[in-house]
Amino acid sequence: MEFPHHFLCPISLELMEDPVIISTGVTYERRSIEKWFFTYRKKVCPATMQSLDSFQITPNHTLKRLIVTWVSHQSDFQKNLCDSRSEEEMSGILGSIESSPFKVSALRKLRLILEKGDDDLKTEFKKLGGVEVVIKILLQLKFDSSENSDFAACEEAAGVLNLVSVSDKEQKILGILMGSEFMNSMSIILRHGGAEAKFSVISTFLRIASTDYCWNYVAEKQGIDFFKSLFEIVSDEISTKSSSRALQLLLEITSASRKSRLKAIDAGGVFTLVELLPDSGRSKCERILRLLKLICETSEGRTAFTDHALGIAAVSKKIMNVSPAATSAAVKILWLISNFQPRERVVEEYLFCGAVKRLVALLKVGGGVHHSMVKDRATGILMTHGRVWRRYPCFPADVSNFLGRGSST
Repeated sequence: MEFPHHFLCPISLELMEDPVIISTGVTYERRSIEKWFFTYRKKVCPATMQSLDSFQITPNHTLKRLIVTWVSHQSDFQKNLCDSRSEEEMSGILGSIESSPFKVSALRKLRLILEKGDDDLKTEFKKLGGVEVVIKILLQLKFDSSENSDFAACEEAAGVLNLVSVSDKEQKILGILMGSEFMNSMSIILRHGGAEAKFSVISTFLRIASTDYCWNYVAEKQGIDFFKSLFEIVSDEISTKSSSRALQLLLEITSASRKSRLKAIDAGGVFTLVELLPDSGRSKCERILRLLKLICETSEGRTAFTDHALGIAAVSKKIMNVSPAATSAAVKILWLISNFQPRERVVEEYLFCGAVKRLVALLKVGGGVHHSMVKDRATGILMTHGRVWRRYPCFPADVSNFLGRGSST
């Protein structure tokens, strides 16, 4: 960009950001003239070479306002010019992409345009029918294999779709997104696609999850492999963003559908979650515990949980060690197990792994940090199994303060 000559500092020849006037009436960039006077100890005006008696500098507010206004107008002009060119290029790509043998490179160009563009450009993309064009490409993926010649194009199409939001008012597009063919295509990419494509698919699924979509179809049609793919991504320690989103998606799906919980269990989800729990940070820990809580609301989930040797120990260690939300979920899991899966080995494990001690410590905490329902559940666990635990010398002596008479006989 070329700037008017009088906007440039006579010393640096760069656009002035903080113009100041010296006694000769010439304007300079503050940093440049201060360096001239006080670092180089010059006593003349750099432009006129006049000797100076005063080294006072005064801000040139008028020129600064002119510079700011000019730059702003130029930026708007450049932006509008760039947007206009982007819209033209975008329209050309969308018009020819279906018949083009170079769909992958065309979709990459589209993605680049949308990444650099603002919301107005994305709105224009939708007006041009861009979403429908991209979805049409995705629907061509019908075979469960990455060897399909259209697979690379579909991966790029998923990336383009992820950059464009779809509102609740766009019912026609939402209907396509929630259709069986689209879900099938996206599930294939989830199983066989690269890391970026998988991230795009999960992000799109999360948007669908925010609607009233019935995930029972996915559970039945896509089966265990769909959930295995999600749990593999959850376990990925490199792509943490994808891992976090996959975990959130699993929460959305299992919250809405019992069939999905059963498929998640069959996919080995309980084992994966328990293994991840010990080293998880606060946010991930809370979501893992919430997901385990949902799963343990089914008898199959409780069986899978108690079959894992570290399940009870891993969950009980999170009580009062992470957050009130994590404590609430952990206590609910232990309550579900103790009420509906009270095998002798399981009950003993509560004592040996320190779960009982943590439940007692929770009851000793005053104030409203932990909800009364959480403490009621902890008390219920202790009262239900206190009689069994009293047989062991490692049973905490002070636990009797929290038990009723019925547990002491």
